[in-house]
Amino acid sequence: MNALAATNRNFRAAARILGLDSKVEKSLLIPFKEIKVECTIPKDDGTLVSYIGFRVQHDNVNPDEVNALAQLMTWKSVVADIPYGGAKGGIGCTLRDLSTSELERLTRVFTQKIHDLIGTHTDVLAPDMGTNSQDLGGSLGREAATGRGVVFATEALLAEYGKSIEGLTFEIQRFGNVGSWVAKIFHEKSGKVIALSNITGAVKNPNGIDIPALIQFKESTGSLYNFPGGESMNPNELLVHECDVLVPCALGGVLNKENATHVKAKYIIEATNHPTDPEADEILSKKGVIILPDIYANAGGVIVSYFEWVQNIQGFMWEEEQVNKELKKYMTKAFKNIKSMCQTHECNLWMGAFTLGLNQVARATLLRGWEA
Repeated sequence: MNALAATNRNFRAAARILGLDSKVEKSLLIPFKEIKVECTIPKDDGTLVSYIGFRVQHDNVNPDEVNALAQLMTWKSVVADIPYGGAKGGIGCTLRDLSTSELERLTRVFTQKIHDLIGTHTDVLAPDMGTNSQDLGGSLGREAATGRGVVFATEALLAEYGKSIEGLTFEIQRFGNVGSWVAKIFHEKSGKVIALSNITGAVKNPNGIDIPALIQFKESTGSLYNFPGGESMNPNELLVHECDVLVPCALGGVLNKENATHVKAKYIIEATNHPTDPEADEILSKKGVIILPDIYANAGGVIVSYFEWVQNIQGFMWEEEQVNKELKKYMTKAFKNIKSMCQTHECNLWMGAFTLGLNQVARATLLRGWEA
């Protein structure tokens, strides 16, 4: 099941729980605006190459994936209680095939092509996969925001079960920007990270991995391979390895009907978008695995992007301590709102988050003058 089909399936399930009018349901599924542009740039060797870029605005990298992510951003913004709609964009290219200068040219061409669609008060771009923090200005704490938000979300969930990060075992799939911050903060809070993976391989240590040492090793070698503080393991094994908390930080669909039956984690924190297929969600729920949904768990990035936008408009930069304090407040409040929806509709966290987002957007749509 592709990303758009999976997102729409969850949407329709939430719509049934809320009893939405079919016309409102249909209107909320249709993107507000889609744009597709051809980006032609000269490569460093003088040849010309073209890439296709997309930008989809859901509520005022292939098209289905961008469409699904745009829709998820709408629900994520509402769950986080920030005044944004949802949009997503991307360019169909392979990063490792492009130099830094080629990536810069490609980014400039893409933004020039869609400049009529974006702007401070219309559509605000924010970093995501394949991008980095190279910019002018920005907010303190933005680079760590998604990972730190994942940690705050994990703390909120564990507190419901009388647990804390300290002493629990964690496995993190994809030791990139988000995963490295999650691992670092778990380690600082005395959580035991026993397995990690990235595109170069995976490493495990049942006694806990020394995360600062692993970060230093990765920076010096560019790889997790042969890290002296652990044993190598098959990256696919990580998803089904025994632990308390599994944190997928890679691409979507990594947990599916083929491997879900073998998952041994008690909790899954969706630190990336759509890591759990609906079929896997059903299997895991029957097994009693608690899943913290992506539209809440990884909302830290968009929340701090909102803080960044506010700071830019005000021309006043916050201290990083204030950014982190406000982020925790938003994440804690959002979890309480999700739990309230779960109790009202007698549903799991996934549907609680989806119904929370969908209910707010549907209500706003009707108040704006929708004729049902």
